[in-house]
Amino acid sequence: MTERTELTGRTDAVERSDKEGIGSPRKTKELLQKYGFSFKKSLGQNFLIDGNILRNIAAAARLGPKKGVLEIGPGIGALTERLAQQSGRVVAIEIDQRLLPMLQDSLAGYDNVTVVHGDVLKVDLAALFRDQFEGMESVSVVANLPYYITTPIVMKLLEERLPLESIVVMVQKEVADRFAAAPGTKDYGSLSVAVQYYAVPEVVMKVPHSVFIPQPNVDSAVAKLTMRDKPAADVVDEKLFFDVVQAAFAQRRKTLLNNLQQRFFADAGGKDDCRAFLESCGIAPERRGETLSLAEFATIANRLADRRTAE
Repeated sequence: MTERTELTGRTDAVERSDKEGIGSPRKTKELLQKYGFSFKKSLGQNFLIDGNILRNIAAAARLGPKKGVLEIGPGIGALTERLAQQSGRVVAIEIDQRLLPMLQDSLAGYDNVTVVHGDVLKVDLAALFRDQFEGMESVSVVANLPYYITTPIVMKLLEERLPLESIVVMVQKEVADRFAAAPGTKDYGSLSVAVQYYAVPEVVMKVPHSVFIPQPNVDSAVAKLTMRDKPAADVVDEKLFFDVVQAAFAQRRKTLLNNLQQRFFADAGGKDDCRAFLESCGIAPERRGETLSLAEFATIANRLADRRTAE
């Protein structure tokens, strides 16, 4: 069940922004000690304690008084505070009930923040957007995401086609690299294709592990996904398109001929049929999935859709 907490009693945002932020090492430790908080490794909790990085994350979203923000995993409110100062409305979804009183405490000065207790993967985001962001010109997601569940969260945000302007997230560095990877590179894979189908990705900045408490075992990066007005490729059947992508990367070292034959041509003439099909698409059967552009994946998927219609 989702619980909502309105944070009221706003103080002047400009005055508040000039003071030591919630995310400073001293204030973070004070809050943790005050509430006897212990980190749960199972929830991937790593709190940012660097004001410059918090400032840069918020700046990357290009916020304003008529823009709304959805934050996922606010922790003790370090980033939330920055977002509240720079936007018209912030809705923060937090799964850990132990953090709710801490957020009520740390963000007591802001009446433009709502904390929602729930699991973002289970929350009806479309309904939340309708309820919470009425009157906002645009909405962005800005978050320090738990690394163990980054991909499911990002894909939910993209696939549900929410009215988003952008997604600005702190993620594991290698994941940010995969978001933005180009065909023919080692980081390019099914996640790259999926993200680039819906958005234009960029790595905003790299972040060392030393600016978190507790420190993760990996370095991080801030990635920005600017939503496209329409998908990057014209496809007849989106499910089939992503099935083709998944099949092409099922075994990276195998050729398209081998991977696609196993998935789509097992009962229709085998490799010879798959070879002829790929050649008809203008794609060499010996290529690997990591070399294909989104347009080439779309060509394969659309030709498969036509083939199925004709059968």
